[in-house]
Amino acid sequence: MATHAAMPGRRGTRAHARTRHHSPLAWALPLVLGVIYGFYAAFIRRDGGPSTGGQVLLGLVAGVALAALCFAVGRVQRSLPRELRAAVYGALTACAIGFLVSLTDTSVLRSAGLGLVVGAGVLVVSFYFLYTRET
Repeated sequence: MATHAAMPGRRGTRAHARTRHHSPLAWALPLVLGVIYGFYAAFIRRDGGPSTGGQVLLGLVAGVALAALCFAVGRVQRSLPRELRAAVYGALTACAIGFLVSLTDTSVLRSAGLGLVVGAGVLVVSFYFLYTRET
């Protein structure tokens, strides 16, 4: 007798699939991170001299790339297991930090090493956070 209450209706699932939107935070957080990252990349490359078009272009491209990657990670993060999700966060952070350090004209080993250290830290912290919060 209660079967009709347990069965989902066809109309509700299709209507929900058509009206699926991104939350404001899904757009705002990658956008803010991309803008800050782009400004910081251009600031590092400027090195105290006058701003040039190349530095502005570098900051713009770096900010757009990071914002796009953050948005993509945000879209697929719920479908990933917590170990892989923590690894994705760590890899994204390691690449971002390594690129910023490479803009300071230091050695490749220093930028790669610092990126790996920071990425490993983010991996550990995000795994701990995800492991203790998920049920």
